[in-house]
Order: sequence, then C-alpha cells, then structure tokens
Amino acid sequence: MKKFDDPLADFVARVLDNSLLVSDAVLAAVKRHVEDLKREDWTWEYDPQLAGRAVMFMEMLGDPKTGKVQELAPYQKFIIGSIYGWVSKKNPDTRRFTDIFISMARKNGKSLLISGVILYEFLFGKSPQFKRQLYTAANDRKQAGIVFGMVKDRLKALCRKDDEIKRSVKIRRDEIENLNDGSIIRSFSRDAGLVDGYEPHVAVVDEYANAKTDEMIETLSSGQLLLPSYLTFVISTAGFDMNVPMHTQMYPYAKKVLSGEVVADRYFAFIAEQDSTVEVDDPKMWIKSNPLMDVTAMYDQIFNYLKNKLTQAKEDGSLNSKLVKNFNIWRQASEESYMDVEHWNACLVDEPINIDGERAWIGVDVGKTSDLYAITWCIPQDGFWYVDCHAFVGTKYGLDNKIKSDRMDYRRLEREGRCEITQLESGVIDVDSVYQWLCEFVAEHNLDVQMICYDPAQYGTLLTQIEKGHPEWQQTSIRQGTLTLSAPTKQFHEDVIDGRIKHNGNEILTAAINNAVLKSDNNGVRIDKNKYSNKIDALDALLDAFAICFRENIDNYITDDDILNGEFGF
Repeated sequence: MKKFDDPLADFVARVLDNSLLVSDAVLAAVKRHVEDLKREDWTWEYDPQLAGRAVMFMEMLGDPKTGKVQELAPYQKFIIGSIYGWVSKKNPDTRRFTDIFISMARKNGKSLLISGVILYEFLFGKSPQFKRQLYTAANDRKQAGIVFGMVKDRLKALCRKDDEIKRSVKIRRDEIENLNDGSIIRSFSRDAGLVDGYEPHVAVVDEYANAKTDEMIETLSSGQLLLPSYLTFVISTAGFDMNVPMHTQMYPYAKKVLSGEVVADRYFAFIAEQDSTVEVDDPKMWIKSNPLMDVTAMYDQIFNYLKNKLTQAKEDGSLNSKLVKNFNIWRQASEESYMDVEHWNACLVDEPINIDGERAWIGVDVGKTSDLYAITWCIPQDGFWYVDCHAFVGTKYGLDNKIKSDRMDYRRLEREGRCEITQLESGVIDVDSVYQWLCEFVAEHNLDVQMICYDPAQYGTLLTQIEKGHPEWQQTSIRQGTLTLSAPTKQFHEDVIDGRIKHNGNEILTAAINNAVLKSDNNGVRIDKNKYSNKIDALDALLDAFAICFRENIDNYITDDDILNGEFGF
C-alpha cells in the first residue's frame, strides 16, 4: 500500500503562522482540527493514510471542461482530508463527519470538489456495502443537474482510462448505476420529489441560499436515520435573502460550532468569506473568500477577473451583487434596504441584558389576520438603547401556510418564548391574550412604563383594556407618515451604525430589519417592506416607540440607584 503524507499539514501550518490569509471561520476550523488531534479520551482519531487515499482519488479525476487532471487546491485537501481522515477508533469505516457545510465565493471549485466525493462514495463506499443511494439536490431541476452532470462527465472520463470501472457502471440520462453492488446516483429537486423508499447515503444540496424553506434538507435527512456513516453536504455562496434557512439557521449554527459555543463533533464547516465589506478594497484580502487564489497557476486569472468586475460594479451600480457572489458576503437584494446586515449583527449582545426595574418605552403594531401583532420595547442603558420584541401570530389561512410564506418557524419560536400562536379556532389574534401577556411581562420585570406608543389602526380594543386595567400607563398615538416617523427612522439607523442600539438576535425583529426598505417623499423617509408577503411589523412597532424615546439623553444615564446611593448631587 502506498504511504501518504498528511494532506492537511501544509494548509494547517500556513494558516497558523499567518502566511496564508483566511477568514475567521476558516481559521477556527483549522484550530478545531489541531485541538482535536490532541484529544485522546474520545471516539474519533485522525488517520492521514485514509485522508491521503481520498485526496489521491480526487486528483485522478479530470476536469469536465478540459479533461486534464490536476492537484487539489490546499483548501480542497483540507476539506477532503478532514472528511475522510477523521474516523471511529473502533471502526475506520465509520466516518466522524456526517454533516458538511461549505460556503465560499462562486467559481472556486466547490461543486467540482463535491462531484469527486460522490464518485468516491459511489465506487468505494463501504457503509452500507451494497445499494448505496447518492443524490445531487437543489432548489430547482436545473441547479440539481449541474453537479449530476459533473459526476457523469468525470465518470465517463474515468471509464475511458479504466476498463474495470467501465464494465462495472451503467450511465443513463437520469441515473448512474454501480453494477457490482447496486448503488445509484440520481438528481433531486424540491419541485420534482424523491423516489419511494429513498435512503440517501450521500446527499449534496447545491446553492442552498436559494431555498426558501428547510423542507428539502428535512426530507433528505429523514431517510438517513439508520445510516451510521451518511454524508449530507450543503454547499452554497451567500445570498440576497436574509430570511432563508441558510442564513437564519445553518450559517449561524456553523459559526457557533466553529467557535466552540455549540459542541457538534460530527459537524464540519468551511466558510471562506470576507470578514467585512472593508476588506473588499484590499486585494490582498480577496483570498479569504476566494481560496482558489492559493493556487499559483490560478492567482492572476482570479485576481484580474475580480479587479475588473469590482471596477465595473462601482461604475454601473451592481456592487451589491458582486459582494454577494464574488466575495461571499450576505447582503440585502435591494440597494434601498433600510439596514445593512453587518451593522445590525454588530449590535448583537453576547449575554442577555437585565431589564428588571428599568424604564421602558413600548411600541405596538396591531396585526391584521395575515400579519403579526407586534409588541416591542426600548430600554435605556448607559450609552445605548436595548431593544427587543414579542409577536402574536394569526393562523386564519393555516399555520403551515404562514410559516411557509413568512419563512419563520413560528412553532419553534413559540417554544423559545419569542411569540404566541393564536389558539382561537378562527385563526384571529386574541387581543385578550395580548393584553394579558403585556401585563404579565411588565409585572415580571417590574418595568417603569414611560409610554405605550401605537399605530392607531385597529388599536381600539387594546387601548380600552389598558385604560381600564392600567390607567397609569400613558398611551400615545403615533401618526403613520414621514412627517412623524422620518426623524426617528433616520436616528435609529444612525444609532445602529454607531453601536448605540443593542439587541439579542431576536429572529422576528431581525427578519423585519432585513425585509425593510427605505421610501422617501417631500416630508422625509420611512420604512416599507420589499415584498408584499414580507413582514416588518416588529420594526414598525419599534419605530413607533423610538419616535417618542429617541430624544432621551442616554449618554448621561442616571438610575434610581445612582440617586439613592448618596453619590448623586447637583
């Protein structure tokens, strides 16, 4: 048997000594690998021979366009070596990593790399030994067929070189069969559906940023229950929609795994991205999102392409698109987007802020049958505002339809205490429940309610209940127009940029931020939603409260404790 050098060693060494620039996420992946090598009291071990064998096979496969074989890029060796090198100590046929998330800029060879993995598992997979099912999947048939087509072309080239492989496979239009063990490769898209009795040994989901729901991932993973060494790949460049499952669920989960915040020993993530938009102005940084630039023969071609595209984008107004596709940065689709996601994410707090006993300005936006009934609050702190929200969800047209159209998992969010789903048979939001929740929330945190600020549309029922039950709570109507809302809308945006707004990552509020675009008229600006179905109710409610409280001086923040402790004076 041929002896292999560790295919990860060079990449790991150069990342750790800073001679190779990588994203923070890739650095975290490398450090995770190094730390795991030191562990002795667990199930897994790293075998460089298994890693080297897989890399050697990948380097035997020709490029579908040129037919030429070529050495894997260093980053590709790291991915392949990690997947195949980490195995069970008891059974090396059981791999450690079963769920793989890979994200980088376009045209960096991620789909080509995964086509090699499919072929490797198709020809040499051992768990199970027979009838392995391998699927290339995507949101639509055309995208699903791209990886499948790469697999076919590379297998045909392999057959021309090896008669034994040629005799053992049958290549059809929509299926590839291994005649020796009954394994098959097929493509699958959300709109086409899967065949009965599917059990995906390998499932590759391409360009997951385009998926509006997690239905496809759930469908595929449900068939893998009894497979101890399955492989699910999610590969994608960033996208324009901030409320899709990749951005709201998978991307942040992968970051938590890499940071160590979440322990998931069988989850592997490789995220090559720019760590900020500022880096795009420095060509030395482009390699962070374009790891193929680490290949000397490819560097000039990629560099010149990116340089020309960036120059053109700045002139023709298409910079947003280039940041997403060529630098793997998540951005809103519209140039009119109200808030840059980077600025909003930078305001996320690591630990929840204690709001007990604090002053609070509360905003209310009454939901219609298909909207959310949103309650938000602004809490002044020393030098910043802490904001959050709670929502009530109507189900008049069915909860599943609402979850699908809003792209929000309200069932999970209800379990997490972020919202309440109406229990009324009509599906209409129960205002009595809204009032009860608000009373309990204020009492639980002993809030000093400064003002309840509301959009007057359909607010009458809650207005009456508060007047009767809590006459001490002052209520004020916020006129819905640019004349009233322009100043607080601008100030809130500026305060986010300056870090004077803090939040805890509430998905409902974040979705509203991502959905909002800025509209202007002769009286100023205000927010609107970018599509009819997108929800901005939580942000509407928040700006209603901010319209009153934003003039408060939070730079000279004085609490009751400051006054009572004897240190306060004139």
